[in-house]
Amino acid sequence: MSGKVVHRVGSIAEYHRLRGLPKPEHPLISLVNYADILHSPDNNNISWVYDFYSISLKRNMDARIRYGQQYYDFEEGPMFFIAPGQVFSIEVNTNAVKKSGWMLLLHPDFLWNTPLATNIKKYEYFGYSVNEALFLSEKEEAIITGVIDNIRSEYHANIDKFSQQIIISHIEVLLNYAERFYNRQFLTRKISNHQVLEQLENLLDEHFKGNTPEKGLPTVQYLASRLNLSPDYLSSLLKVTTGMNTQQHIHEKLIEKAKEKLASTLLSVSEIAYELGFEHSQSFSKLFKTKTSLSPLEFRRSVQSS
Repeated sequence: MSGKVVHRVGSIAEYHRLRGLPKPEHPLISLVNYADILHSPDNNNISWVYDFYSISLKRNMDARIRYGQQYYDFEEGPMFFIAPGQVFSIEVNTNAVKKSGWMLLLHPDFLWNTPLATNIKKYEYFGYSVNEALFLSEKEEAIITGVIDNIRSEYHANIDKFSQQIIISHIEVLLNYAERFYNRQFLTRKISNHQVLEQLENLLDEHFKGNTPEKGLPTVQYLASRLNLSPDYLSSLLKVTTGMNTQQHIHEKLIEKAKEKLASTLLSVSEIAYELGFEHSQSFSKLFKTKTSLSPLEFRRSVQSS
């Protein structure tokens, strides 16, 4: 997003002003009809940072949203999530007259002194900087809409001492359903997931052959960037598909390559450790024994004697 001006939106009231909306009914939470939000192509050169959470479902939006160098997938009815402090831009083509949906804006202070203030950070989809929104089936969207209707009803009711906790309870239900549906999405997109797994295997093969400019051990961040995914998203996808996260995949591939070298070459343990990207052979030997219950030399002897 180089060259874009960064605009920080510090409050929900400020967001309402910027988008031509009436003043929010509560300073720390707002539920907006997406059709009422005004976007302009004049703002395409602006990157935005919110000091609050945004959860939304948007339809018929003639635009795309961008995190870093990646674009969110804007097809029919995606749901997506933005956390405080994330930088993004919205590149609008037209202010589509048929756009619809909703946006829930939630300031962290609304959650103060509640378990969700801490627990909301466990929902990894707030950290996704990838083109992978949450796509809902009709049944799933009906469930989400029901929860949003409950929040809307409470939001527009007279505020009393129970209102905050009731709204927070509904938000927690919304987040838990979203987590379930994201998990379903990983499982139902198996072809795409296996393509990512194949690409990851190829990247690791090339790295351990020394065919990449990246030196040392491959990092989760490096692999995720090469796959155009965020580290959290890649690990979640792999965990659902294979039962292992990205770091575990790196270790599995590393041990596989180490076994090949120990069995088929006369290289010393130190030389193998260096070729695989370790700075210290002791670190390599410790990891190898943790994963195989044998030291590298014990493994070599067991192969040679078999």
